[in-house]
Amino acid sequence: MTDTTASSPGWELDDALLARIAARAPGYDRDGRFCTEDLAELRDAGYLRVGVPVGSGGAGLGLRDTARIQRRLAAAAPATALGLGMHQVWVQAARAVGARGESFLQIVTDAAAADRLLAFGVSEAGNDAVLFDSTTRAESDGAGGWRFTGRKSTVSLAPAWDLLSVFGRDDSDPAAPVLVHGFVEREQPGHRALGDWDTLGMRATRSDATELDGVHVPADRIVRVLPVGPSADPLVFGIFAAFELLVAAVYAGIAERALALAVEGVGRRTALDGTPRSSDPDVRRALADAQGAVDAVVLQIDALTRDVDDLVDHGPRWFPLLVGTKARSVDTAAHVVDEAMRVVGGGAYRAGAELARLARDVRAGQYHPSSRDSAARTIAAALLGPVPAPH
Repeated sequence: MTDTTASSPGWELDDALLARIAARAPGYDRDGRFCTEDLAELRDAGYLRVGVPVGSGGAGLGLRDTARIQRRLAAAAPATALGLGMHQVWVQAARAVGARGESFLQIVTDAAAADRLLAFGVSEAGNDAVLFDSTTRAESDGAGGWRFTGRKSTVSLAPAWDLLSVFGRDDSDPAAPVLVHGFVEREQPGHRALGDWDTLGMRATRSDATELDGVHVPADRIVRVLPVGPSADPLVFGIFAAFELLVAAVYAGIAERALALAVEGVGRRTALDGTPRSSDPDVRRALADAQGAVDAVVLQIDALTRDVDDLVDHGPRWFPLLVGTKARSVDTAAHVVDEAMRVVGGGAYRAGAELARLARDVRAGQYHPSSRDSAARTIAAALLGPVPAPH
């Protein structure tokens, strides 16, 4: 299939590397093991530096080309793409911040340029405000640094990150609480992964919960202090745009792979009278509808990633567009995988079948921010205004 969203990047995933990554995916999934060998090969190939400026040793790719790479990687190994994609989210957030005239994420670009792996310590149980509030406590050290105490419920790349982003809430001024963002070096004391990642799918991400026990972040690794609550700060926009669109790209890649497997599967099957399964009008309609749905989300991801790169100003429309695209991509991927399972038949239901693994991996999408319900609230608020407070 021709990729209509290609934009001639200066770096590409090698087909032989992708084949090796795809071959390892079933074992990682079966054993619940981190994708160590994938990371090593991708690091050697320059994957961690694709978004770093050329002058700093990277490929200089923007969000659009990075999303296309993530789709290809996800088609080979969804969990590897999702986990390592968290690093790419940080790199593209730094790129977006820099393109908008700020330099406070230079620490991210420098780390990626040195092939160091970046991860997120954001998710917290029960915190549906995500970046706009935190249950983690941040305490000033009096010299520009901070100590963080709390539990991050999902930290992708837990066994392997070099720098972990953390953020927490400082209530020392009750009238003006703030959220503090910084980066922890792996060798620092005060953090501990719990090794609790035993999930239905996306197992190779090893997104273990992580305890922060007064872990110290010095002043030179504190990147932002923001008020609690919604914010249009460049940090928030950079993270939000990169996260929503790169996660959407992973699930679009899953959908593309499921569709390809469905085409292969029905091409091998015939009815008792010798009629090819691919001639069944119901099968043809199902796969045609699936292709149309995949095309729609792929093209929307491509358009919005291009707009981020080109500094297009969608104003208040940005957040509804981003959350809608992510939620729609996840729902589309789940539907396409289900249709692929149905038309291929019972062979797809076997534990060792690739489609069965995709059917488990794709379910994780509903749990990444923004959820379908959260996205709907954001879009409704943009259309109708906020819900009035009860009298």
